[in-house]
Amino acid sequence: MTRALLPRPDFGDHAEESARPRVLVCDDNAGFRESLLTLLGTGDIEVVGEVASGLEALALAPELGPDVVLMDVRMPGMDGIEACRRLKALMPDVGVVALSGHEDQDIVREMLLAGASGYVLKDSDGDEILHAVMEAAEGGAVLSAQVTPSVIEELTESLERERRHTRELEVAQAALVERSARRHELVARLSHELRTPVTVILGIAQTMAKGNASPQQQSELLERLVSRSQDLARLVERFELTIDVALTEQVDVANVARQMALMSERVRVEADHVLPVANLNPAAAKRILEELVDNALRFSPDGAPVTIRVRLSTSGIEVRVSDRGSGIGPADVERIFGPLEQLEDLNVRVHQGAGIGLALARTAARAMGGDVVLETSAPGSSTFLWTIALDDD
Repeated sequence: MTRALLPRPDFGDHAEESARPRVLVCDDNAGFRESLLTLLGTGDIEVVGEVASGLEALALAPELGPDVVLMDVRMPGMDGIEACRRLKALMPDVGVVALSGHEDQDIVREMLLAGASGYVLKDSDGDEILHAVMEAAEGGAVLSAQVTPSVIEELTESLERERRHTRELEVAQAALVERSARRHELVARLSHELRTPVTVILGIAQTMAKGNASPQQQSELLERLVSRSQDLARLVERFELTIDVALTEQVDVANVARQMALMSERVRVEADHVLPVANLNPAAAKRILEELVDNALRFSPDGAPVTIRVRLSTSGIEVRVSDRGSGIGPADVERIFGPLEQLEDLNVRVHQGAGIGLALARTAARAMGGDVVLETSAPGSSTFLWTIALDDD
C-alpha cells in the first residue's frame, strides 16, 4: 500500500518552513504501520506518507521530501538495508531510522553502514521511537537500548583494529622513509669519495701534461697515478657492490662469516648452531663483513687473531668483529665513521686509516635496516657490532 498524506508545501523564498519533522513510514506490515501512524500523531511530528516496500519509498520520497524515513529492515522485494543505501544516495540529507523486530548485530551494522541515523526495535517504548525520529530530524542518531551494548562493542573492536592498522602503516611508512634516506646517504657518501681520487688523478695528469717535470718527478707522479687509479678502482667496486641494497634475498649470515675466515688464517668464527636467514643484499652483506674484518686485521698486531661472533638476539642477528688493536679513543669513535678529509696537496695522503671502509659498512648496513657501531674499545681490543633486523613473519 502506498499513501501520500502531505506533499512538501512550497513556502516561497521568504516564508518560514514548518519546524515539525516530516516523516515517511515504510513497513510491509499494515497493522504495524497503522500503529506507527497513531504513535507519530501523538508527537509534534508531521506524517507525509506511508509505503509498504523499499521500492515505493524510493519512488515517493523525492516527491514528498521527508526529513526522516522510518524504515523496516526486513521487507519483500528490497530489504531496508538496500533501500536505505539507495535513499541516502538519492537524498543525502534525509534521516533514516531503522525498525526491526530483532537485534541481530550483523543487521544493525549493515544498516548503520548503509547510512541509517538510528536503529530502534519495534517493541521499544513509544517514547524511544519518537525520540529517535526527532534526533534523526536534527541530524543526530539513536540506538535502541537493547542493541547499543553489542553495537558499541563491535564499533570499539573495529576502531581498535583500525587504530592498529593505522599504527602499522605509520611504522611501515617511517621505516620506508628511513631506508630511503639511508640509501640516499649511501649514494651521497660514495659520490663524495669518488671525487677525491678523480681530482688527484686529474691533477697528476695536468702536471705531467705540462712537461716540466724531471724524469725522477715523472716517475714519482706515475707511481702516484697508479696508486690513485687503484684507489678509484676499489671505490668503484665498492660502489657496485653496495649501491643496490634494495635487491635482497635470504642470506645465511653465519655462512658469510665463515667465508671471511678464508681471507686469513687469523680469522676465527663463532656462530650459534641455529640461526634464521636474513633478507639482505648478499654482495652488500659480504662487503660489510670484509670491511670490518679488513679493518680488524690491519689494526691488530701481526699474528693476532680476529674473531667473528654471530648470535641471535631478541631484536635480530648480531655480528661482532673483535680485533687485538690498541683501541680507539672516545674522541675518534664517530670520526672513524665520518667523511674523510680531502686535501688538495698531492704529496699528502687523502685517505687515512680505514675510514672509508667503515663508512661504507655503516651506510650499507643502515640502508638494509641495520647498523654498524663501535660497541666496545680499550687498549688491546675493539669490537664492532653489526646489527641485522629480521622481517616479522
